[in-house]
Formats: sequence, C-alpha cells, structure tokens
Amino acid sequence: MRLVIATCAVDYAGRLAAHLPMAKRLIMIKADGSVCVHADDRAYKPLNWMSPPCRLVVLEPDDAQRDGGVQQVWQVRGVKDETLQIAIGQVFADVEDDLGVDPGLVKDGVEAHLQALLAENPQTFGPGYRLVQREYATAIGPVDLLLRAPSGAYAAVEVKRRGEIDGVEQLTRYLELLRRDPLLGDVEGIFAAQLIKPQARTLAVDRGIACVVVDYDGLRGLDNADERLF
Repeated sequence: MRLVIATCAVDYAGRLAAHLPMAKRLIMIKADGSVCVHADDRAYKPLNWMSPPCRLVVLEPDDAQRDGGVQQVWQVRGVKDETLQIAIGQVFADVEDDLGVDPGLVKDGVEAHLQALLAENPQTFGPGYRLVQREYATAIGPVDLLLRAPSGAYAAVEVKRRGEIDGVEQLTRYLELLRRDPLLGDVEGIFAAQLIKPQARTLAVDRGIACVVVDYDGLRGLDNADERLF
C-alpha cells in the first residue's frame, strides 16, 4: 500500500463528470490497483476513487499546470472508458509498505461462541435448566443444545446471532423429528438469539416455541447489571 499526503486536484470522467479543486488530501493506492482520494472527514468513504482493474500512469504536467504548482499528473484508467486524473502539487508525505495477506475479519460473538457460552450457562433459559448435550445429532443435522427442563422434559435450543424466520423453521423441523423419539417425549422448543426479528417471534409463538433474547456481553462477564445507571 502507498499513502501520499499532498495538495491535489482531481477530475473524474466516465459515467458523469466530477471535479475536486486543489486542496490537501490523502491519496491511497492499494496492492489490488485501486486508487482512493480521501479528505480528513467523512469517515471511511473517499471523495473519489477508481476500482480495479485499473492502470495508473504518471505524466508530466503541461505548462499551465506547472505554473499552477503541479509537479506530476497521475492518470488512472479503468474499465468502460473511466478516467481519474490527479494533479499532484506539494507532497507532504509519501509512504509505501507491504501489508501482506490479510487474514480477514473474525466476528466477535459468532454463533459457535454464543452456543458455547449458553452451554456453560443453561440457567440463561430459567432456573433448573441443565445441559444434556451440545450438537445433538438428528437425521437432518445437529440441534445446537439439548437441555433438561426443571419439569424433567427435554428442550431443544436453536442458537442464532440474529433470529429470523428461517431459524424458527429450522428449529421446527428438528422438533418434529425429536418428538418422534419415545425416549425424549414432548420436547420443548427454545429459539435463542441476540436479536429476534418481530416476524420470527410471531411465528415461534404461533408454533409454541419460546423465544429468549441473549445478553452476549452479560454471558461473557463484560456487563454488570448492578453497575448500570438505567
């Protein structure tokens, strides 16, 4: 990646025409060839950019540009006759570094982690609940958690980060199979998620499935209810 802080004027020609007058900006050139021009605001969104595949060529300024303080002209050509022309004036910083291969984003609170926390804390579903097994196998896939309720009945739990209708449908199919097993009896259904959409909740209630909204930070011990102001 190359980062250049410089005064620059930018002209884009393609689907439309756009012009940025001369000002101090950050120009970012990534290893994939993309070029982005940023101001010192507007969060992550660039003022203008060219996505790959594109090609950057450095040109000499013409006389008028040189008289205006332009030292170089970067011409970036993309597909469909798109052109981004960057007139570079005073350069304040020019840094280049190889960032290597990025491992990608690892989301905190993925379903597997949430499932593990709930397995360690079955009382989340109410006093007296205890874990029987994680990933309880059925003919159509594993149920996330199989619990024993205080009444002695079994309970099947489907765990999602975001509870939507397809999750309720999935749990419904598991329950149909589990309830055919005479060793399990009339299995309860529990749909657990950090957020449950209203449509999913309506469908779950209609099918006799309990809904539990999970406090992920509370399970991790990062949120103390006694320390809250409200």
